[in-house]
Amino acid sequence: MELWLREQHTEGYSVSWKIKEIFYQKQTPYQHLAIVEFYDLGRALVLDGIVQTTEKDEYIYHEMIAHVPMFSLRQVETVLVIGGGDGGTVREVLKHTGVKKVVLAEIDEDVINACRQYLPVTAACLSDPRVELAIGDGIKYVEQQQAAFDLIIVDSSDPIGPAEPLFGSKFYQLVKRALKPGGAVVAQTESPLFYPQAFQRAVQAMRENFTYVKPYLTAIPSYVGGFWTFTMASDSELKPSWPETLPFSNRYYTPEVHQAAFALPPFVAEIVNK
Repeated sequence: MELWLREQHTEGYSVSWKIKEIFYQKQTPYQHLAIVEFYDLGRALVLDGIVQTTEKDEYIYHEMIAHVPMFSLRQVETVLVIGGGDGGTVREVLKHTGVKKVVLAEIDEDVINACRQYLPVTAACLSDPRVELAIGDGIKYVEQQQAAFDLIIVDSSDPIGPAEPLFGSKFYQLVKRALKPGGAVVAQTESPLFYPQAFQRAVQAMRENFTYVKPYLTAIPSYVGGFWTFTMASDSELKPSWPETLPFSNRYYTPEVHQAAFALPPFVAEIVNK
């Protein structure tokens, strides 16, 4: 019998992937968790029936959410990643030798454990001595912090269930307090084609709390519609700066890609400026 995963996004639009093998699945206290292998995308993390990351294209998402802010700040020593239990964002952050500490605040420990076992390409970095795991609600963790981090990365799932509050203004008030002077926050802010309201809400929440708010764009094939947005915010102006040669290799991110990502098509700029 053939197995397919179908993501239904609107009444008229769905995406399906053929499953080669199911490695693991469990109903955790927070969500349904599965690790599967697709014929075309390789192994994947699936939460509540929605693909979160795949071996085929994970590097695009993780490089863009990590390196764009890392190369936009003068100095980054301490980083908080909220969500991101697959480890890919932490992996990219750790490529920067100046980083001394990364805290991964993940609400669902089962995600971390499953990814360590079945997705080692992204999760192996979680054993690095610079990484501290904070299992629990990321919002509650942020509430307890004051001027503690140079960069906060909100690597959340879609704004439903446990991730919904991560798109609101109250959350970004807490984020601002948890940042050191000159620090920044970056978040995945959804599809501009299929979830423009969620994108707009996140941008507005950041604008209510920060002086500089800069959305940027990439394309992730396994995500709905392909186009995907991130938004970076700070009270200090964010200016990209790189060494003459990047000190590590990437599969997607380059200084040229960094600059191009902020050139928003008119339909995206319209959403941002409403």
